Amino acid sequence: MRRVTLTLFHLTTHLARVSFPEWQPKFGSMPIADVISIEDESTFVRSSYAGNALQKVKSTDSVKFVTIRPTSFDKVGAGGSAAVEEIAPAGESGLSKWIADEVDTSGKPDLGSARVVISGGRGLKNGDNFKMLYDLADKIGNCAVGATRAVVDSNWVANDLQVGQTGKIVAPELYIAVGLSGAIQHLAGMKDSKVICCVNTDGEAPIFSVSDYGLEADLFQALPEIQNSL
Repeated sequence: MRRVTLTLFHLTTHLARVSFPEWQPKFGSMPIADVISIEDESTFVRSSYAGNALQKVKSTDSVKFVTIRPTSFDKVGAGGSAAVEEIAPAGESGLSKWIADEVDTSGKPDLGSARVVISGGRGLKNGDNFKMLYDLADKIGNCAVGATRAVVDSNWVANDLQVGQTGKIVAPELYIAVGLSGAIQHLAGMKDSKVICCVNTDGEAPIFSVSDYGLEADLFQALPEIQNSL
C-alpha cells in the first residue's frame, strides 16, 4: 500500500507557534520551524541560534508541520496547476469561540510587506518620541514603523511592532535602524533586508557591522535634518 504523506505549511507567526504544538502530538510528528529552504518533500533547511547556524532536517513523518520564513523565498506569479479542493468545516467543538476580527484601519503599511521599515530602540528614550519615526515614515511613503523587543517590553509601542526573532521577520528594500544597538535577537529579524542603514551615537554598536550605511550621530538632530531634506 502506498504511504500517503501530508505537509502543512504556515508562516513563522504567533498563530503557528501556538497552534502547531497542539496538533503535532495527535499525529506523532516533530515540528520543523523557521525553514528557509526546501530541498525535497522530506528535506528542509532551517535557521537556528538566531540565524547563526543552519540545520538540514530530514523528516520521515507521514504528517509534517513546517513553519517557513517568507522573507527567504521569492514571490511566485499567479496561476499554477495544483488542484484546489473546498472542504466544509466541521461543527464547533465548544472548546473555543470566535468573537470578532480586529482589522487595522489606520491605512499604515504592514511591517511584512512595506518597501521601507524604520525601527526604533531605547535610544529614542520614550514612546512619545516614536512620533518622529511615524512622521518620517509618512514622508518616505510605503514605510512601516518597527521596534525592538526592549521597547515593546517597556510598553512604549504595541507588541505587533516588534521586529526580531520573537517578533516579525522582515526583509524590506530599505531598513533604517534608529537608536538601537543591534542585539542578536533583533538582527535575526531584519538582517535579510536589501539595504540597511543605521543612526546611532555609538560607532561601536553591533548594528554598524550589518549596516550598508551608518551615521554616527545624535538621532534627535539627525532625523529632523533627514526629514527636511526629503
